[in-house]
Amino acid sequence: MSGYALYIANRNYSSWSLRPWVLMRTLGLPFEERLIPFPNAGEPNPFRAISPTGRVPCLHHGELRVWDSLAIVEYLAERHPDVWPVESTARAWARSAAAEMHSGFGTLRSICSMTCGQRVVLRERPAALEADLQRLRTLWNEGLERFGGPFLAGAAFTAVDAFFTPVAFRLQTYGLTLDGAADAYAARLLALPAMREWYDAALREPWREASHEEDILRVATSITELRHGPT
Repeated sequence: MSGYALYIANRNYSSWSLRPWVLMRTLGLPFEERLIPFPNAGEPNPFRAISPTGRVPCLHHGELRVWDSLAIVEYLAERHPDVWPVESTARAWARSAAAEMHSGFGTLRSICSMTCGQRVVLRERPAALEADLQRLRTLWNEGLERFGGPFLAGAAFTAVDAFFTPVAFRLQTYGLTLDGAADAYAARLLALPAMREWYDAALREPWREASHEEDILRVATSITELRHGPT
């Protein structure tokens, strides 16, 4: 079960890259990491050479190209039994929750762009953001209570948890809280060895991409910079 090459972008920003990366790392699926930084405006898109959409993540397996985080997860699930929960009810719930994250939570995504290495105080928290946080709180508590934790669909970390790892970083970055059980779950995600590895590497990245930086400046009243690379 080898021969995977996973293309990702900057760890600091790329929530989509994080999902398959942390899943594969946590489940012990061997792969070659190939990181290509986001281009700045006016620079050619380097991802077009490796992905049909010109975006990452993209998984290469031999001659095969699998793009989009959800498709990558499903491709891996066909080959590795631990990607989704084994029990059918938990598996159906996990797939539903991951799909909801994949297509939903638009306000949380747009206002709280992922930036691992900064701490941001928001200018405002509109009602739509509060609604996303309430839905997140409800969804996480449902999974934890229904399947017994400590992860969303039971005792083991699976793809549904991987889909919410960028949210754990967002909660940390923007100082957002949910409730006791949900906040404890976010802390468990942040404490995973793979998440610590990703975070530590994000702090050391030398790259800055203007549009991502502008997204954060637009919503912030103050920013604490934790990254070690150039600003």
